[in-house]
Amino acid sequence: MAAQPIAPLDYLARARGLSSLVAAHAAAGDRDRRLPTPMIEALKQAGLFRMLQPARYGGGECDPTTFLSVQAALSEVDMSTGWLHGVMGVLAFHLALFSRAAQDEVWLDDPDALLASSYMPTGKAFPIPGGFQLSGRWGFASGADHADWFLLGGVAADESGQPRPMVFLVPRADVQVHDTWCTTGLRGTGSQDLSVAACVVPEYRAHGLRDRFLGLSPGLSVNRAAIYRVPLPQLLFRVISSPAIGGLRGMLEAYLTHNGDRVAVTGAAASKDPVTQLACAEAAAELHEMTTMMAANFDRLLDHAQSGSEPPIPDRMIYRLQASLVTERCCRLGARLFKATGASGLSTAKPFGRFLADIQAARQHAANQYEGHGRALGAAMLGQETEDTLL
Repeated sequence: MAAQPIAPLDYLARARGLSSLVAAHAAAGDRDRRLPTPMIEALKQAGLFRMLQPARYGGGECDPTTFLSVQAALSEVDMSTGWLHGVMGVLAFHLALFSRAAQDEVWLDDPDALLASSYMPTGKAFPIPGGFQLSGRWGFASGADHADWFLLGGVAADESGQPRPMVFLVPRADVQVHDTWCTTGLRGTGSQDLSVAACVVPEYRAHGLRDRFLGLSPGLSVNRAAIYRVPLPQLLFRVISSPAIGGLRGMLEAYLTHNGDRVAVTGAAASKDPVTQLACAEAAAELHEMTTMMAANFDRLLDHAQSGSEPPIPDRMIYRLQASLVTERCCRLGARLFKATGASGLSTAKPFGRFLADIQAARQHAANQYEGHGRALGAAMLGQETEDTLL
């Protein structure tokens, strides 16, 4: 099943090669509140959902920076497309941490099988012989309409009766998808509600958060590439914030084109307006800073993974805060660009309002509420000790 790995630049070239198709399907995604199936199939055929899949199944075992660069490139055209590439594609990384039996069940017959997730810990799992009985309702499962399998958060009791946070792998046949995604931004993500009335999940299709936190995930015995030693939450936080980088970059490029020869109502060239000039410069500088910081953080995380050491918890806390601050920064910079477009930027024929709405929608995600992560880091710096499995 193993295939020749695709070079990192080839992945990015494939994403860029889909730009026209992404643009052509964006309006339908907004209208239907889910990406059109042909767009999903094009991403599949380009291998972009399999970048983090183990090579044993023909996946790319790609480095995180390349994966996130592809996500941002797609988001430059349509943030909903970039969002789905990231939040569905990263689940190949998570499944690689599950047991070999779980991975085989999903990928052995269909290496292109797609996963969607809701990590909300709202599922109730009762231990039964050989596994769990799971039920519950979850929100915000991006790409649910296209998924073959789901990763669902829940809580089970351990041997001592204490709550045990877990993630359960559930086939589509056991999941009901509810058409609930009616939003002002990221409309094409189809982030629907899910429910499970009562299904049996075998033990091998369950993954404990504490096991993952301690580096004891069963999949590590078969997937030995260094990337799978990178703490999963570092990727999860980035795939929720990196679309905003792409969206802001797309907005800036459109803005430069828009104002290249525009004349304001005062009769002055917009390109000579100091407010316009500063808005462009600050957006470009902060985009460069955010992308450079992301790459540097993953370089350090991979260094630890390759050496067999664990990245220090204080470093992980800083990386997480930096990731979750991205959408806040992009919202501020995007709002400045939108304001500088003047009345002409209000036109629905222009992309500015759409980009800004999508960036603001990304900011609303629980993982992008940076304030709590900032307080956690500050508390640790002040000597407060807590265990944080979101690291």
